[in-house]
Amino acid sequence: MAGNEWINGYLEAILDSGAASIAEDSRPMLVNVRERGHFNPTKYFVEEVVTGVDESDLHRTWIKVVATRNTRERSSRLENMCWRIWHLARKKKQLEWEDFQRLASRRLEREQGRRDATEDMSEDLSEGERGDNPGETFVLSETPRHKFQRNFSDLQVWSDDNKEKKLYIVLISLHGLVRGENMELGRDSDTGGQVKYVVELSRALSMMPGVYRVDLFTRQVSSPDVDWSYGEPTEMLAPGSYDSDGNDAGESSGAYIIRIPFGPRDKYLRKELLWPYIQEFVDGALAHILNMSKVLAEQIGKGQPVWPYVIHGHYADAGDSAALLSGALNVPMVLTGHSLGRNKLEQLLKQGRQSKEDINATYKIMRRIEAEELSLDAAELVITSTKQEIEEQWGLYDGFDVKLEKVLRARGRRGVNCHGRYMPRMAVIPPGMDFSNVVQEQDPNEADGELAALITEGASPKSVPLIWTDVMRFLTNPHKPMILALSRPDPKKNITTLLKAFGECRPLRELANLTLIMGNRDDIDEMTGGNASVLTTVLKMIDKYDLYGQVAYPKHHKQSDVPEIYRLAAKAKGVFINPALVEPFGLTLIEAAAHGLPMVATKNGGPVDIHRALNNGLLVDPHDDKAIADALLKLVADKNLWSECRKNGWKNIHLFSWPEHCRTYLTRVASCRMRHPHWQLDTPLDDTIAEDSLGDSLKDVQDMSLRLSVDGERSSVNGSAEYDPEELEKVAAEADPGVQDQVKRIMNKLKKASTDVQQTDVSKKQNENSLNKYPALRRRKRLFVIALDSYNEEGKPITKMLKAIQETFKAVKSDTLASRVSGFALSTAMPLSETLQLLASGKIQATEFDALICSSGSEVYYPGTHQCMENGKLCPDRDYASHIDYRWGYDGLRKTITKLMNSSEMRNGKSSNSSSVIEEDETACNAHCISYLVKDPKKAKNIDELRQKLRMRGLRCHLMYCRNSTRLQVIPLLASRSQALRYLFVRWGLNVANMYVLLGERGDTDYEELLSGSHKTMLLKGVVENGSEELLRTNGSYHREDTVPPESPLLIRTSEGASADEIAACLKQLYKATVGM
Repeated sequence: MAGNEWINGYLEAILDSGAASIAEDSRPMLVNVRERGHFNPTKYFVEEVVTGVDESDLHRTWIKVVATRNTRERSSRLENMCWRIWHLARKKKQLEWEDFQRLASRRLEREQGRRDATEDMSEDLSEGERGDNPGETFVLSETPRHKFQRNFSDLQVWSDDNKEKKLYIVLISLHGLVRGENMELGRDSDTGGQVKYVVELSRALSMMPGVYRVDLFTRQVSSPDVDWSYGEPTEMLAPGSYDSDGNDAGESSGAYIIRIPFGPRDKYLRKELLWPYIQEFVDGALAHILNMSKVLAEQIGKGQPVWPYVIHGHYADAGDSAALLSGALNVPMVLTGHSLGRNKLEQLLKQGRQSKEDINATYKIMRRIEAEELSLDAAELVITSTKQEIEEQWGLYDGFDVKLEKVLRARGRRGVNCHGRYMPRMAVIPPGMDFSNVVQEQDPNEADGELAALITEGASPKSVPLIWTDVMRFLTNPHKPMILALSRPDPKKNITTLLKAFGECRPLRELANLTLIMGNRDDIDEMTGGNASVLTTVLKMIDKYDLYGQVAYPKHHKQSDVPEIYRLAAKAKGVFINPALVEPFGLTLIEAAAHGLPMVATKNGGPVDIHRALNNGLLVDPHDDKAIADALLKLVADKNLWSECRKNGWKNIHLFSWPEHCRTYLTRVASCRMRHPHWQLDTPLDDTIAEDSLGDSLKDVQDMSLRLSVDGERSSVNGSAEYDPEELEKVAAEADPGVQDQVKRIMNKLKKASTDVQQTDVSKKQNENSLNKYPALRRRKRLFVIALDSYNEEGKPITKMLKAIQETFKAVKSDTLASRVSGFALSTAMPLSETLQLLASGKIQATEFDALICSSGSEVYYPGTHQCMENGKLCPDRDYASHIDYRWGYDGLRKTITKLMNSSEMRNGKSSNSSSVIEEDETACNAHCISYLVKDPKKAKNIDELRQKLRMRGLRCHLMYCRNSTRLQVIPLLASRSQALRYLFVRWGLNVANMYVLLGERGDTDYEELLSGSHKTMLLKGVVENGSEELLRTNGSYHREDTVPPESPLLIRTSEGASADEIAACLKQLYKATVGM
């Protein structure tokens, strides 16, 4: 830099001059950098700096600058590098300022929410209980001893006494490649420690007393890019254990990977692209659970369905799925975040390289955060690895407030009303590890023999692992202690800082070798950008510091090689290091300690708790390369310290064993509020046996048609066919005797069924007002759900709705055979009274529908059944009402929402004289729906904003604008029109995959929920002109494409004003497109 002393002063002058003048003066038209052979600094700045700012290539630019021979050009390029640095600094400051404003606003909103919640709840307390600060209610008076007793005194530790329970547990981990053996850890960023953790957790839980079966749900991948094993629908992880008498526990016991197909069948998708297909997974998983509940009923349930004891989601995508599944089944949900979206967003914003919009586009971060918020809404228990995760990571979320959680927990213990407010319980349970294959070698000096066998020429080495040879080939002197780092080549793992620390510390280089296990690679150029960049930098740094012969970096290793790698480092009296910028937990630290390796680890995150438990190493600042080098040198050089750390690790490692983890896990789960599907009205299955038999007969006819090539076949809506019985018998007469007998049995069933139908029709005519004992849904093979809410500007239904319903009836009933096994449901935002008025105006009988889903999914009715009649009037399904009652706080929500919505009328601290934004619509309210008239939609808060404010106050619910934005409806968290369809599946056995949902091109704010899933969807053009979707999201939120698949064979569109014939043709086309999926 000689001769360029002006740079510091020049940079100061630039920073002092301000941004505006430079921004205005530096935007001429882009032209060639060189004009007439002369270098143009201004144009170079515009083209190379303003239009191509990238902090990552500053070093590359510097290399080009110093290589420039022309003195004038080199000086100009140095000058322009200063401009670039200034531009990056300015951009970073702007992002930091925006981040500061956002956090300040969020902090104020949270404090206000906490005040509102505690003030509302303090009304139930005496003066002595309230305290000076509402937020300190009950908490200030607790001593540490009382606090400890409050947390643990009521927990009964899981023991062998529970072995008769026979639990069914469901775990979910969607992304990455999951299999039981030869896990490809490090293959990509989605296949890492979480995959190993959930597989081992499944195995360990299945071995615990009282656990009968564990299912690990993941995605089925049948892509040519991955191994065929990921396309297998089922994989056994562990056989069932044995009962107290030594007998086999049962044929379905044990641990299994269950792969559910969702999304494109032939593509392996990274986790950011899975979001639009979550609901499809939920429907597939629900079908498996219902089937398994019947199987387990025969094996262990004494004929009663066996429901999951708990549904446990791992990561945000699985948490979203688990929330929907637990809501559909009404069973407890547990969540483990692994890594959290808000924490990642904060870290990326602090780097100052990307705006929030850029981060969201790359990582779908806002969709991930909303999934985590929904998971907090539904979870009974959140399991974390460390206390730091609770306070510094979950504390960033709207749905969790440490202080408010303490207040609510204290009130719950005293039996004081919380007005529907809730915070999930957090439990710190460190991940477990299987130590059965770990051999603790007390004398590391015996390593000399094995290591010498590898390097001594002419020696006859004993059998050694191949991975040892692969590592040793890099090292000039393998006898030196080995510093081992094992992680993906991810920038946040901070491998380059470790390499810099090693390269710049000569005493450390002379004393030790460095081994970097950085996943598996074939060609760096074919790897993802971040991983490739780290590996390229590592290779350049090895060359820069001339570390050849001192650093090992093998290209490949198997999962089974990892214990041998630890063992090699331990025999070499080495040290394990985890220098990650932030480490959520640090499972590799426990693995290393089990093999006798002292540790050096980052002081950010989980390693702090691990170090506190094991006391087997040193913690360092991951940004300080000198501190990293000093810590490594201290452990490697001081043999007494090394031995002490090794022994401490072995002494306390049992705290992290899988049995210990599972015992704590089951203890915590047992303390949750246990719930499961419970029907007040039990439905006998006797009547459905004959109906199922008839359905099987119809299927047999269809199969027979393929074998006999029957002529005169006529296709129906669902792809089945009608046959002339005489023609069928005639053709069968020419077949072999076995086929003839089969045809006769089928024909007898069909004739009997036809006679029963005729008798039923006669009886119906004799008694028009007779009621069915049970809903016809349980006999249906298909359900056509009409969700075509179409309203005018006042929120009143219009006639297009009626016409669409009538045309749909005609389309389905035009196929006689299909219509016999098909039913209809009407799904609407209107209450029952308005729904019946609308149907009556179109001369449509309510009994045409098997089910009416009213008030945005808060009520379900079955017209024409005894179950839903009371004093001559329709009444809602009581089972559904109890099903959705979970965490429903009617009074607290009613008071808070009115206050929040009408607070928008405050302007500059003064109340406006105009009327309020909303007012309660008592005629549309019911026990599980609070309905408001929206007087001015332009002043109404978006769903995202309102939901955030409610979560900060501990209130959980499902909000939606409907009826052309003229109504705001608040219903329970577990209720919605899409979840009501899943309830019908669980309650009456009608698979969601056999439902056809008819929608308009627009809808309410729950419209996107109805577009996704495994049901078939038909969009009728021109029926719904006005919707409410514009009130769903705020700026900066996730987008529609993050929730709805861009292309789907399950969706079809009609032309405007579709007739019955066109609807029938589209239904047939929709069926054919989905055959074989």
